[in-house]
Amino acid sequence: MGKIWSRLLIVLVMIICSGCNETNNGKITNNTTAQMQDSIHYDAKLGKYVPPVTMYTVGSINPDMKFKNGENLENNIHTKWAEERLGIQIRYLWTIHDSNGAYANKLRIELAKGNMPDIVTTRERDVMQELIDSGQFREVGDLFEKYASPVWKSAMKEDPAVWDSFVRDGQKYAIPILDYQYSTDPVLWIRQDWLDKLKLPVPRTIEDLEAVMEAFTNKDPDGNGKNDTFGLTIGLRNGPSTWMADSSWIFGAFGTIPKQWNLAEDGKLKYGSVQPGAKDALQVLKKWIQKGYVSKESEWYNETKAADLFIAGKAGIIAGPYWMSGWPLSDLLKKDPKVVIKAIPIPNGPSGFVGRRGTLPVNGAILINKKMKHPEIFFKYQNYLFDYYATSTGEFAQGLARDYDWTVVNGVPSSDAALIPGGAVRVSSYTLTFDGARIPSNVVDAIPKDITPELFSLEGVSMKEAFTGPPTTTMKSKWELLQKLEQQTFQEFVFNSAPESDFDSFVNKWFAYGGDKITQEVNDWYRDQRSK
Repeated sequence: MGKIWSRLLIVLVMIICSGCNETNNGKITNNTTAQMQDSIHYDAKLGKYVPPVTMYTVGSINPDMKFKNGENLENNIHTKWAEERLGIQIRYLWTIHDSNGAYANKLRIELAKGNMPDIVTTRERDVMQELIDSGQFREVGDLFEKYASPVWKSAMKEDPAVWDSFVRDGQKYAIPILDYQYSTDPVLWIRQDWLDKLKLPVPRTIEDLEAVMEAFTNKDPDGNGKNDTFGLTIGLRNGPSTWMADSSWIFGAFGTIPKQWNLAEDGKLKYGSVQPGAKDALQVLKKWIQKGYVSKESEWYNETKAADLFIAGKAGIIAGPYWMSGWPLSDLLKKDPKVVIKAIPIPNGPSGFVGRRGTLPVNGAILINKKMKHPEIFFKYQNYLFDYYATSTGEFAQGLARDYDWTVVNGVPSSDAALIPGGAVRVSSYTLTFDGARIPSNVVDAIPKDITPELFSLEGVSMKEAFTGPPTTTMKSKWELLQKLEQQTFQEFVFNSAPESDFDSFVNKWFAYGGDKITQEVNDWYRDQRSK
């Protein structure tokens, strides 16, 4: 009996150890497929790896990510496609529901342990820089030139500045995740039905806008007999320049964009939040809040919370990207089909200025672990998405997966969510780069047909971040302090009736606490870039 139990114990240990080939409590072991793939074979005729190869990553599950048919981020229609079509098994060391920075925090923890997968993708700017500076990821410029497809290379050349923040000593340490042009440039979304009811014209200037907001706030546009609506909803919890419920355009009306470096008339870069126009914009915001045009709770609203006010039918105007009509504004239309929402241009300021927060066509980064022996595996994956999904050709002419993001009705392809069996899901969010693959200039095809080109074509209106390089030396030690000082000052000025002199004091402190040195370093970088 003793010998039998000994043999059973040996078998049990062998069974347990056989499960260590992929992961061990989220850690890559020395015996993983990723480490054992010394030789791999790509069958050019089949267009896939035979036998399949494994590529390890990690993933965040966003609140708006939806699944169907019992799938999840680790096992879904896209991961199955990658294995069947390309012979690439996508495996996750871990996934995490991303709220309140959970994904970024998890990445930092695992980075400190040195427990990084083959591929890491993230949209968190600070985390990108930390990953690069850790020394655990490889230079990717040569890899990109060697393995990226012509379509992907061409897309990347549309705006070379997308590489800038990932460069160290002339070498590239992360691949930009491309996005469409104007991806989060704000336009004003307005309740056209409220305008019609109150017989008001579309506002063209800040003065016009104030008249509209006064009516939206005090003349019962929703007809419920209560004084419970706001002219405008914004979210200031994360500052005045945000991807939704944005207020950067108010600053733009006075010639500056906050929280970024703008190119001044003298050819130098200046930080937008410390310019005189920022003070003028804050005074306007303070007035709007005092008059009740904007909720006092905006101090605590993040982007989605502020948008909820509009979706609930309690605010008449919100600033956000062109794609908001699909989400989240469509939720309001579902509740009340009589609602009419229209996108209108950013209004002019008192001196004729008009400006909005511009965005580079980049929305994240791809980092490749130094320990990944065959990085070309990732390029086979991403090249295919660029060659076919980004160009809407081949098997991806209609979408990524039939009966998921498109279907066929009476022999005709359709992307109408109402016609897709079991409802539509955004399969592109399952990809390693969050959106599949995007060519910046293809934005024309992405903008809804009811949004006129004039919203984006005005010269100089879209004011992009002019400093696109990595953090400067002084930024690394002082920027967090300066950002906290800025946020506190803006909040006190707008919501707590701080005197005008407080803004002037903030500007003096900003320069004294490191802003002066950072301004010099930023302009040194800009001068070097222009000389290349």
